[in-house]
Amino acid sequence: MSTAADAPTEPDPERVAAALAETDFVRVYARPTGDALAAAGVLARGLAGGNTAFQVRTTRDAAVPDGDGTALALGWTAPNATAIPTGDRPVSAVVAAVVDALGAEPDPLVGLAGVVAAGTAPGDGGSGSLLEEAERRGVVDRRPGVAVPTADLADGLAHTTLVRTPQSGDVDAAGALLDALGVHEDPDEDGRRRLASAVALDATDGAPDRSVAAVERALRPHATPTGPFATLEGTADVFDALARERPGLGVSLALGADVADAALGAWRDHGAGVHDVLADPTTGRYDGVFVARVAATPAEGATLPAAARLVRDFASPEPLALVVSDDAAAAAGDGSTDATAALRAGVEATGADGDRDVIGDARTGDARFAGGDVQAFIGGFREALG
Repeated sequence: MSTAADAPTEPDPERVAAALAETDFVRVYARPTGDALAAAGVLARGLAGGNTAFQVRTTRDAAVPDGDGTALALGWTAPNATAIPTGDRPVSAVVAAVVDALGAEPDPLVGLAGVVAAGTAPGDGGSGSLLEEAERRGVVDRRPGVAVPTADLADGLAHTTLVRTPQSGDVDAAGALLDALGVHEDPDEDGRRRLASAVALDATDGAPDRSVAAVERALRPHATPTGPFATLEGTADVFDALARERPGLGVSLALGADVADAALGAWRDHGAGVHDVLADPTTGRYDGVFVARVAATPAEGATLPAAARLVRDFASPEPLALVVSDDAAAAAGDGSTDATAALRAGVEATGADGDRDVIGDARTGDARFAGGDVQAFIGGFREALG
């Protein structure tokens, strides 16, 4: 069986800061993930008001185009750019250290949202100083309950992609659960605890052992009384959705624009699409990978990464989950095998004659292969696992 690729060497924040301090213009290219998008926001906010101009965009391109100033790749590597790739620490935590080295104050709320989007608990992965600052400023306050970005709990439960339950994708079912629990608008702590317990039981019933740890991401959230959304974890979910569905809107949110309503609309569409994709998959278990074949949808390229993560966390008995449609796929694993390397092998096996690309790291990745053979893709993916 192939092993995961070695984690990229983490760049020295002091050296990155020194390189940025010597340029008048920074071109930021963020991988379309919530972590990289939030990291771009942390950096841009740190540069704002200084003498360095910047431009931010998300990209799936394999290379950064040449241009003026200094190019900075976030969440991936590029031969002609300074890079902060995905590694042992969330990209947002590393960028926060860069901003600190520049003599600016990293935004703790945006930074921590990126940390959560990377699958790391607030305070872990080198984000301890961000959490301490957020608590000092009073911008986070941990409480019982479920982590959603909206005050409307039924809306939040139906559309969150932090967890998968029988209520996922169904606002009416979520509302019925709240009614059955006697939990209504602005519940007290006891009501929030009852809801959290019910969600935890629903999410882990019959699920693999890892679901117990995975569901913790959606419980006991950090409320964000001054933020654009209800909780820190919900903010991370919004960032991840926008990075996939509406990257331009995501950049605006990361930079501090007042786009919360539009962002929530995109988040709802994304969550509904993710849960719809997983409504009736054809599944198969193989050595090392659990495969969910799903029907094609107009936005499968955007919805499959979150779908793969949910399958890994709440359905897969294997360390790696693969969700594949007619011309796109996404994989999520525990890092013991290289998910993106397997995706590349699958794409090569398809013989696709249309647009095709693969992005990701050892744990997660996604691919597009227009015109390719899906069964050949699955075969190539499995063969790469050994």
